[in-house]
Amino acid sequence: MSVIQTAQRNKAGEKKATRFYSSKQEKSVAKNLNGKVNKNSGATLLEKGDVQLDNWLIECKTKTTDSDSISIKKDWIEKTIKESVMMGKDNVALIFSFGPSSKNYVIIEENTFKDLINNKNNG
Repeated sequence: MSVIQTAQRNKAGEKKATRFYSSKQEKSVAKNLNGKVNKNSGATLLEKGDVQLDNWLIECKTKTTDSDSISIKKDWIEKTIKESVMMGKDNVALIFSFGPSSKNYVIIEENTFKDLINNKNNG
């Protein structure tokens, strides 16, 4: 992709890189979940993924412009699972949004979702 394709203009006409939107989403997710944003989006040797909680590793994905769809890649989930094992995290989630003004949505494995429902119903 060219710089023009990966950057969007804000209201003042300045270009914002994809990283701007990703960082904004990661910080929002970490704040909302009382987590920690990993440096360089997990590109360091010891900290992987975008956001981590006590027992969770989270990968964040967002579009740079509001959209009606987003493609979810199996590789994103598989990579996060591998990284969670390296970091000693038991759970993974993929949090995505359809753009800067969209809510975040979460993808988790079905049995993890079942456990969350059972814990809520029994607590």
